[in-house]
Amino acid sequence: MKIVRQTLGHGFLVIASLVHAQNFPEPPDTQETDLKLPSPEESAAGFTLPEGFKVNVFAAEPDVRQPIAMTFDDRGRLWIAECYTYANRQLIYDTKLRDRILIFEDTDGDGKFDKRKVFHDGLQRLTSIALGFGGVWATCAPNFVFIPDKNKDDKPDGEPEILLDGWHSGKVRHNIVNGLKWGPDGWLYGRHGILQTSKVGKPGTPEEDRVKLQCCMWRYHPTRRDFELVTEGTTNSWGHDWDRHGQLFFINTVIGHLWHAVPGSYYKRMYGQHAQPHLYELIDQTADHHHWDIGKEKWADLKKKGLSPSTDEAGGGHAHSGMMIYQGDNWPKKYRGKLFTANFHGRRLNSERLERQGAGYVGKHEPDFLKVKDLWFRGVELDYGFDGSVYLLDWSDVGECHENDGLHRSSGRIYRIAHGETKAKRFDLSKLQSIELATLQEHPNERFARHARRILQERGLKGQDISPAIKKLENLLANSQDLQVKLRALWCLYGIGSMNSERLVSLLSHKEEHIRIWAIQLLLDKNAAKPEIIDLFTKMAKDEISGLVRVYLASALGKIALEKRWPLAEALSQSDDLAEDKTFPLLLWYGVEPSVSKNPKQAIELMTNCKIPKLRQFIARRLSAEK
Repeated sequence: MKIVRQTLGHGFLVIASLVHAQNFPEPPDTQETDLKLPSPEESAAGFTLPEGFKVNVFAAEPDVRQPIAMTFDDRGRLWIAECYTYANRQLIYDTKLRDRILIFEDTDGDGKFDKRKVFHDGLQRLTSIALGFGGVWATCAPNFVFIPDKNKDDKPDGEPEILLDGWHSGKVRHNIVNGLKWGPDGWLYGRHGILQTSKVGKPGTPEEDRVKLQCCMWRYHPTRRDFELVTEGTTNSWGHDWDRHGQLFFINTVIGHLWHAVPGSYYKRMYGQHAQPHLYELIDQTADHHHWDIGKEKWADLKKKGLSPSTDEAGGGHAHSGMMIYQGDNWPKKYRGKLFTANFHGRRLNSERLERQGAGYVGKHEPDFLKVKDLWFRGVELDYGFDGSVYLLDWSDVGECHENDGLHRSSGRIYRIAHGETKAKRFDLSKLQSIELATLQEHPNERFARHARRILQERGLKGQDISPAIKKLENLLANSQDLQVKLRALWCLYGIGSMNSERLVSLLSHKEEHIRIWAIQLLLDKNAAKPEIIDLFTKMAKDEISGLVRVYLASALGKIALEKRWPLAEALSQSDDLAEDKTFPLLLWYGVEPSVSKNPKQAIELMTNCKIPKLRQFIARRLSAEK
């Protein structure tokens, strides 16, 4: 069959899905090793798991190879992104190779796939996928694309649409754009590494109007087509998730591994400087520990000397890939809400306990959840499914993520980790009535709630009659005794357009701090804050007792016009109880700093009256820089 090619800029191609799967290029191996690759079953047998857990091979080569990312559809099927076009050490991308998207289905619930489809096999530099709004979203540097499939027949309706381009120039083989996941707010979130500055914009956007970014978290709205930076800093984040309250956390490598993603934050970097020249101090990681022996070793020692006993005890090494906060309903209750990440060199899953500390959170070290004997194991992503079991992607390679000794493309595994027995479930959430989707906001498995929320958002934006769902959601928000259910109802109501500014304003005085936090964020979701909203935030800041709420009020400064920030900044600057907090003073400074040089008189007044020593110090330093 004819192969149709569409140029997507910078010399990279997306090849139309008309290509037969049997014409897919056989991926070559260039890695030389005497280390024998164990069978998938042998590898699974070498997993060390807590009592009551079992692991089985869901899929393996040749049915899946080089799995780099995954997502679930509304029928519970597992979608996999395979990446074969990963560059070698000489930064050469083999244009004869292609990446593809596969669909796996387990029809009898035995933990092994029964059906496999190829959705698309003509992509390059594919690093992540997400489903929704009539198609598949994919990061394929230098492009972020949408592949339509409105009738959901598992066949693309047409060519990929380029939503944004300018992601890397082709000179970077890792640290590239990745990580698509739907957030509670209805935006699609992604990540970006440190090695190169991307210049992102819609196709045809002049360079001076593009968003310049390096290591960051970003988000994209599926219908408004808005693009925003969320946080900046760290090194190479390759995993993120939201807790039961909608707080975003992400994982990182080389430097600190765990970070709490508050919008407007500037975090420590592996190297280099942020584009903003007057930050003065950067926010450190959320965890209170590292996963390697930083007292005796450098992160680079691992690949030179191997895994030392002290680093083994600390957690296995600096490199982390993939992350989930478990909110399924299969694993025992004690694991719910815990954060899990794959430790790349340590061949294990690290576990973190998230606790409130000061105005934010701290990540506490938990015992490693599992370890793998297979020396080829390279965990790259993990997530829980509709049955509550966890799926773990194995890149399956003896090298490291940078590829310094050749490429091994012909292997890959997907493991399924369950506790006890699971039952087969056949369903299609997209076929449910809207009232049923609203009811799923009470489901113990967050996977059901998230998918139901996205489907309701799609229906609401299409103008469908979902009034029964709205009535149910309003009742949950007002009367549920479960804060998580209240928040799910709030996110749903906002996503479907049934939560206007007046309603959100009323929630600013809610007794639950997380409801107040989300009222703040959603009031700023579409546009810069209106004067009356700024006044309400300012009044709120004077009486607010929650440090976390004040962190988000400080974050809100970034969405306020420079000349309008002073009253809110003044109110927040009286928070002497947070003067030594590791996050609040810095976020407050990040919001104030751009206004200082514009209005020195106002800045001096703030410096004189504020009760945050660090803020006074930084204002004085910034004013002296103007002389």
